[in-house]
Amino acid sequence: MTAYGPYTPIVSANNMLFISGQIGIDPKTNHVGQTVTEQTKQVLKNMETLLANEGAGLGDVVKTTVFLTDMSTFQEMNAVYENTFPAPRPARSTVGVKELPRLGDTPLLVEIEAIARKKEVA
Repeated sequence: MTAYGPYTPIVSANNMLFISGQIGIDPKTNHVGQTVTEQTKQVLKNMETLLANEGAGLGDVVKTTVFLTDMSTFQEMNAVYENTFPAPRPARSTVGVKELPRLGDTPLLVEIEAIARKKEVA
């Protein structure tokens, strides 16, 4: 997964995984969807890939923070989120922000960071 700045996409510390804010860029095409639904789907795919590389999955996420540039799109984001995370879903905060970076002419509409627990190795 490509980092778009001076940070590490995922860091392991003790039993926890800290996932930097993920954005809706498809790493294969560098394409960004136009809607919050499209971007949220890609954000969660990117997060799932990072977790899988660490032997974890979305079911191991215990906390997320969602950043939205327009709180009127909350329901749109929430529908994707609800259909992607297995129950019991992680604790979550959702924050409205003025803006997120752009990819070319396409504004980023959603960013999600997370904390997950690593699976116990037997």
